[in-house]
Amino acid sequence: MRTKVTLVLVFLNVALFAYIFRFERAWRTEAASREARRRVLGPEAARITTLEVEAPGGGYRLVRERDTWFLTRPLERWPANPHAVTGLLQGLQLLEHETSFAVADLARNQQTPADFGLAPPRLTATFTSGDPAPGAPPRQTVLRLGDSTPDGRRLYVLSPDGTRIHVVNRALADLLSPPLAQLRDDTLFGVRVFEARSLGLQLAPRSAEAGAAGVRVRLRREGARWTFDAPISARASRQAVELLVNDLHTLRARSFPPMPPGTLPSAAPSLRLALEGNGRLEVLYLGEPVANPAPPEPGSAPGIEYLAQLEGRPTLFTTVVPPALLETLRAAQESLREKRVLDDLDPAAVTAIALSSPLQPGTGPVELRRLGEGPAARAWQLSAAAGDARTLPADAGRVERLLEQLSTLSVERFKSDAPTSADLEEWGFNRPLREIVLSRGGGNPPLVLRLGTDAARQLYARVGTAADPGNSIYQVDRAVLEELPVAAHAWRERAVTPPLAEAARITSVQLTEAEGGREVFAATLDAAGQATPPPRDPAALAGLLAALRAPAARDFLPGGFTPKVLAGGEERPWRYRLDAVITGAGGGPAPTTTTFSLLLTDRLGGSLQYAGSRELDTVFSLPQPVIDALWALTYGPRDPGPRPAPPR
Repeated sequence: MRTKVTLVLVFLNVALFAYIFRFERAWRTEAASREARRRVLGPEAARITTLEVEAPGGGYRLVRERDTWFLTRPLERWPANPHAVTGLLQGLQLLEHETSFAVADLARNQQTPADFGLAPPRLTATFTSGDPAPGAPPRQTVLRLGDSTPDGRRLYVLSPDGTRIHVVNRALADLLSPPLAQLRDDTLFGVRVFEARSLGLQLAPRSAEAGAAGVRVRLRREGARWTFDAPISARASRQAVELLVNDLHTLRARSFPPMPPGTLPSAAPSLRLALEGNGRLEVLYLGEPVANPAPPEPGSAPGIEYLAQLEGRPTLFTTVVPPALLETLRAAQESLREKRVLDDLDPAAVTAIALSSPLQPGTGPVELRRLGEGPAARAWQLSAAAGDARTLPADAGRVERLLEQLSTLSVERFKSDAPTSADLEEWGFNRPLREIVLSRGGGNPPLVLRLGTDAARQLYARVGTAADPGNSIYQVDRAVLEELPVAAHAWRERAVTPPLAEAARITSVQLTEAEGGREVFAATLDAAGQATPPPRDPAALAGLLAALRAPAARDFLPGGFTPKVLAGGEERPWRYRLDAVITGAGGGPAPTTTTFSLLLTDRLGGSLQYAGSRELDTVFSLPQPVIDALWALTYGPRDPGPRPAPPR
């Protein structure tokens, strides 16, 4: 029973599918036929290569060359607006009538095509289509437009074969007769930023001293970088060049004056601008400024209107160049130059830094080396210093700040690209004020930055390698010297010792006089951190304990520990001894007890006090919060307090 039901259902499905395939296909074919019958033009409108429109008020002619459309009348080979042309072609291809009637039937009603404005026509559109066979004439189609219908909403169109008159929408006449300004493409450059390969400028001399050829500037792109090929070999600013290319796309053809009797812009340009892209070269010639320019259009930017021409297009036109763009072009040798002195420096790729001062032989060198490899390696080591063979941790934050400032070091003035020996001596490069060697990975040669100064204390930079010091001299800000001390202690890690482990506890702290051992302050701390006896200033004790858990220096003195400290022109003795007993500092299973000791000088002014350690072989200045805490603990008991108020 189930088998029979299944077979019946299968048979019904097959019959249903056959019915849908046969009859629905017929319905669709019939609908497509009805749609095709409403179209005025057939396959001849599918691939239009030329379009010419004749109208009483004037006309135009469009020609396609490969994938680009050009206006050849009334302008001579001028690019057409691709959007306007696309709208024209689609309007012709999709043109439909609302009704139509045969020309042969007009005689019955005693009418002729002239009664519909078709003899002669009000407007004629002639186009060629397809790719003709070799030697064969192109296929030409003529569409004639006549009068509007009495209601003014439609118009009469004569079919290309002249046998039928179609009634179509009135919008066809507006579509085929747009304003010339809408039909032409007023942009002067089509090469976009992403495809630009080279940029060339030639400026006419402003004076006889500038030379007959003027200034030539040529830039080319290699990957993501732009470089100068002429008049110098130097790096260009990618951002500045790309902004310039974008600005060139804002230039528009403003008007099309008749050919002047004098010299054309292409024959004697005041500026020649060449932009090369993928397989195309666009060249703009600017002539002389227009003598009597038209008033600027509302909302448009001010500028200077020039006569201009494009290479390969004889049409003369005018264009308005903004003053800022004009100044950038005239000063291209500097305005497009890379302003960063070390433009190709990647801070993450630097593996070592060597600082020296040839002008001061007794200082440095200071050598810093990155520990580890890759961008994640952030620890630095102070590997050597003059008179100090110790290897010490370096202040990673200060090193990273130095690399960041070097990578963004900007040029204030391009001093010279061909310095003489006398120039180099005058600007201090025979014995530079600073010499910074930046080693990089990947087999790249180390970069060498040399800084020199002149009698006016101006600072100059020169970048190169050990073998080639570089030809360009840049003036830079003197503030960069503040980040380049040639002293090892300036680059040391500010942590005196590693911070105490979280489980470690300071059980007692004692401050005594260095000579004689007289106790100045002492306190014992329980597990909760409460001091016995209670201190006179709990905040000062808390600040001191926090500093002892992570001892840090404001600055280190050169060399190691000394019995006295030279400060203010005289040697200062150690005045106090600070001892802190620490339990659990070893981090092992059995608690250990150690003593951390520091020798202290007196407070030397409001913000200076030194500490030293024989065990650590170092002397350093204390941070201000520690100085204030020690002052409160040492001199607090002798503080008489605030002055009493005067009697009334």
